[in-house]
Amino acid sequence: MKIAIIGYSGAGKSTLAEKLSNYYSIPKLHMDTLQFQPGWKDSDRDWMKSEMKSFLTNHSNWVIDGNYSWCYYEERMQEADQIIFLNFLPWTCLLRAFKRYLKYRGQVRESMAAGCKEQFNWDFIRWILWDGRTKTAKERYQRIQQTYPEKVIVLRSQKEMDQFLENLANNKKNQRA
Repeated sequence: MKIAIIGYSGAGKSTLAEKLSNYYSIPKLHMDTLQFQPGWKDSDRDWMKSEMKSFLTNHSNWVIDGNYSWCYYEERMQEADQIIFLNFLPWTCLLRAFKRYLKYRGQVRESMAAGCKEQFNWDFIRWILWDGRTKTAKERYQRIQQTYPEKVIVLRSQKEMDQFLENLANNKKNQRA
């Protein structure tokens, strides 16, 4: 099983990736762990592409969370058996990101690069509400849905995400019976 999780900052991509990685017992890659170096410095793009290519080559099953349209995006979408698009409202993402900040303040999350302590500042707020929701980003998500309608699942709320995970758990129970 290969799963690509895309969507807006604060929607819960990394949390969902963790759950699906555990459910299917497959390796996961949080793209933020490649994008950033300590102190929130951007990684070298060639290095990041090399790491992504290595991950894709060395794993027959995976879950990858993150967008980064310049980093094997089309290849990830093509290879994925399932593409999950977290299309949460901007204010929902902002609230979720703030709650995450309160939980991890002063710490580095497992889904983040080493040396990148959880932060919540005006640049990030602006990214969540506006800059990360450009017309180009919206068109990219729309194109993925049109290109791969048979494998795209759009989740628009925590309730829908919970139902999705509950259905997985129920399917597993039914397979055992």
